[in-house]
Amino acid sequence: MITDYCSHITIPRGVLEKTNEKSLDILYNLCIKNNLFVRAYKLYPKYRREEDMTDNGKPKYFSLMEQLRSDIVSGAIRPGEKLPSENELSQKYSLSRHTVRKALGILEQDGYVEAFHGRGTYCSENMRHIKNSKNIAVVTTYISDYIFPRLIQGMDNVLSESGYSIILKNTANSRQKEARCLEELLKKDIDGLIIEPSKSEMICKHSNLYKNLDRFEIPYVFIQGIYSEMRDKPHILMDDAQGGYLVTKYLLELGHKKIKGFFKADDMQGLERHKGYVKALQESGIAYDPDDVVWFHTEDRKVKPALMAKEMVQSGQLPDGIVCYNDQIAVQVMEELEKMGVRIPEDISITGYDNSLYAQRGNGITTIAHPQEKLGEMAAELILEKINGVPETESRVERLIHPELIIRGSCRKAE
Repeated sequence: MITDYCSHITIPRGVLEKTNEKSLDILYNLCIKNNLFVRAYKLYPKYRREEDMTDNGKPKYFSLMEQLRSDIVSGAIRPGEKLPSENELSQKYSLSRHTVRKALGILEQDGYVEAFHGRGTYCSENMRHIKNSKNIAVVTTYISDYIFPRLIQGMDNVLSESGYSIILKNTANSRQKEARCLEELLKKDIDGLIIEPSKSEMICKHSNLYKNLDRFEIPYVFIQGIYSEMRDKPHILMDDAQGGYLVTKYLLELGHKKIKGFFKADDMQGLERHKGYVKALQESGIAYDPDDVVWFHTEDRKVKPALMAKEMVQSGQLPDGIVCYNDQIAVQVMEELEKMGVRIPEDISITGYDNSLYAQRGNGITTIAHPQEKLGEMAAELILEKINGVPETESRVERLIHPELIIRGSCRKAE
C-alpha cells in the first residue's frame, strides 16, 4: 500500500498506472482540498507547471479561492452581494479565466457562493450567520419541563452578561427535528451553537449539517451526550457511568441482591448509566443478568416502564431494588407499583437520576445530583471561549462533571 502523498487516502500499488485521467483528477483535487499541495504535485507530473503555482507551493486557483473565502467570512463580501466577474477577477489577480473559474467552482461546491446563468456569481444567503450577530443558538431535546428550564437559565446568566441573546429550539429528541433545526440555524445570524444531541447513541445521519457549521466557522458545543463519530468536538458530559455505579452500589450496600435496571437505549446517557450498574454488580460478586434490565426508547418512554413494573408484580418477580434511568422514570415505576399495592421503600427500594423536582415526591427519591444551572453556565462559558478563539490548552471549563449521590426516603436497608 502507498500513502506517502495523502494522509487521508490509501491506494494499492499499481492502481495509479491503471487509473484513467478523470479518476486521477478527482484524487488530485481531493489532495488539494486537504492542503496536501506538494504531495499532490509530486503525484501528478502534469500538474507541476511552475506558472500554475504560487511562491508558497499552492495552486493559483486555490490561493484565489482562499482569498475570496476569507473576504466572505470576514464580511468584506456580504451575503447576497454580487462578486466581480470572471474578467474582473482575472485582471485584478493576473490570472487566466480558467483559473478564476476553477476557484469559483470550489466556492460554489462548498456553499459560499451561488452562480446564476446570465446574472453572475453571488455570495450565498446562507452566509448571513457569519456576522457578529451576538446571537447564540441553543438546541435541547426539551424546553419547558424536567431539568431544562434551569439548564437554559444557566446559559442565559453567562451569555447575557457578555451581550449575547439566545435563539432557543427543541427537538423532542427527534433526529429529524434536529436536522431541521440545524438547517434553519445555518440560514440565521448566529455566532455559535450549544446543542444536546438527539438519540445520541445512534449514528448521526445528518453529520453533513455539522460539517457545514465547521465550514462556515460556527463553533458548537455538545452537552449531555455526543455522537460517537464526533467525539473530537467540544463537549461537556456528566460521568454517567460513575453515576449509575453509585446508585447501584448504594442499593447493594443496603443489602439488596436482586436489583433490576430501567435504562434508555437510544442515548449515550442510558448506556453509560447501564455500564455503571453492571460494574457495581460485578464488583459485588453478583452475575449480570440481561433479563434484569428493561430497555426503553424515546417513543415508548411514557408507557413501557410502567407496563414492565406492573408485569413484575403480576408475575411474582418483584426485585429488591430498581435503578431507574432518571427521576421521571422512577416516578412512573413507583406510581404503578403503588397501584399494585407495593410499598416503597418497605417492599422495594428505588433510585432515580438528575435530582429534578420529581425527586421531591413523597419522602423523596434517592438520586444523583445534576448541576442543571451550573451545566448551562459551563456550556455558555465554553462556547464563548470557542468564539473568542481560546486554544483548547488554555480552556478553563471542565469537560466532565462528577456525580454526587443524594440519599432520600425511597430506599431502605434490607431486612
